[in-house]
Amino acid sequence: MSLLIYKALCYFFIYGFLGWCCEVIYAAIIDGKFVNRGFLNGPICPIYGFGVLFVLTLLEPIRENFLFLFIGSVILTSVLEFITGFLLEKVFKMKWWDYSNERFNIHGYICLKFSIIWGLACLIVVDIIHPFFMKAVEINPINIGIITIGILSVLFISDIISTIIGINRTNRYLKLLSKSGSQLRKISESIGENISDKTIQFTQKSENIKNDVKEKRQKAINDMEKHRAAIQRKQEDILKNMPMTAKRIRSAFPDLKLFEYWDNKNKENKK
Repeated sequence: MSLLIYKALCYFFIYGFLGWCCEVIYAAIIDGKFVNRGFLNGPICPIYGFGVLFVLTLLEPIRENFLFLFIGSVILTSVLEFITGFLLEKVFKMKWWDYSNERFNIHGYICLKFSIIWGLACLIVVDIIHPFFMKAVEINPINIGIITIGILSVLFISDIISTIIGINRTNRYLKLLSKSGSQLRKISESIGENISDKTIQFTQKSENIKNDVKEKRQKAINDMEKHRAAIQRKQEDILKNMPMTAKRIRSAFPDLKLFEYWDNKNKENKK
């Protein structure tokens, strides 16, 4: 392993972990509880690690100029966040975060407010935080460092694989929920149409025929209600068997669009 790659990996894991800590602190302030805010199960947010590496590497020539460093950091981190959000949505068919309610946003992937925050954060990292970690990496025995990085890399890759498998399972569960939800809507519409049609017939027929129509209507309604109850039980089973990865991701990414139906079902169950 070359010294350059070794240092890059050290900084990636350091800032990925610090980014995860910042996300946890932010969630604790906003939600009042611990939330594992990250794409992965482990305590690391890769986007922070890559973001700081890009800023340190590409903006090194202008690091002494605060204004240029700030502008460059805003641009770099915004581009990285946009590309990451876009690719995650295309690969996993779900939107992981959404700034659509923020002013000056671009397709909900990035917004001016957070881009400025990332720019200011990069100034602090480059001028205050990074010199400390740069010295820490240099004085740390390289043999111990390489072993540590090797272990962290194996855990990191394993976490990525585990998370992707969990997300794919989650997608299947949520699609089942969505499908059963569509079936419930169709049943409700059928019940409504049946009641409406039979009521019209009921008002137009003689007394004997009215009784016959009434019985048939009630039988049809009972059959559809049984079908609806069966689908609802199936939904409850799906929710109970939802993998832990799905529950963690739901907490970490509250704006995740694919979970909207799950949220609605949970609200109904609480009622």
